[in-house]
Amino acid sequence: MNETKAIVDTAMSLAGKRLIVIGGTSGIGFAIAAAARELGADVIVASSHRTHVDAALQRLPGASGDVVDLRDEASVSRFFDMHGAFDHLSITAGDWESMASARKPVLELDLAEARGSLDVRFWGALAAIKHGSRHIAPNGSITLTGGMLAHRPWKGAPLLTAMAGAIEYLTRGLAVDLAPVRVNAVCPGLTLTEPVAQMPAEVVQASVSRLLVPRGATPMEAAKPYLYLMLNDYVTGQTLPVDGGGLLV
Repeated sequence: MNETKAIVDTAMSLAGKRLIVIGGTSGIGFAIAAAARELGADVIVASSHRTHVDAALQRLPGASGDVVDLRDEASVSRFFDMHGAFDHLSITAGDWESMASARKPVLELDLAEARGSLDVRFWGALAAIKHGSRHIAPNGSITLTGGMLAHRPWKGAPLLTAMAGAIEYLTRGLAVDLAPVRVNAVCPGLTLTEPVAQMPAEVVQASVSRLLVPRGATPMEAAKPYLYLMLNDYVTGQTLPVDGGGLLV
């Protein structure tokens, strides 16, 4: 039993590992950072706002943080050059304002504005991977964030659906391109993060009432797959849905 416990403890440990969470100051990203700290990781959280970084660090004893602007490739390059070698990268950052403006039927899309909605979630993530891959350990991992719209599109949201799907195909391509570094994605359903908390309760309930687990995920429930993908050295090129059974109904 002691030997079994030792194996389990080792398998569930991030001791000695260095983790960067871009978007780690709130929501799912903060939950990833908090859980990784509990597993022994050295954690760096990053956001485009210094105030968000400072506030997060007050709740993450032992972690460090910095500012990075995913819209600015020079900022991304400086960030990774400054922080040097690391083992795991998780990217949960999203531009909620731009994403909300992109939730329109195709006939109402402002194409110039629509292009900007990809700046953080797609091009920003790609910039982070481009520059972060110079410093990541050969046995390290990168985990991106997709969305269930890729599998269950909403009427009036074709661009957001395409954005979520693009992350999944980017994950597959990068898994091949960056091997042996592992690249995966997590595909969360509705998660009870700060922006969702501002939504009317009836809207949230309508979104989850048909699920097999008829509620939204907590940020920690949505964060756990990211930890799994860091810990399992034999998983790459995969997208893990965390959706309360939404793909089945």
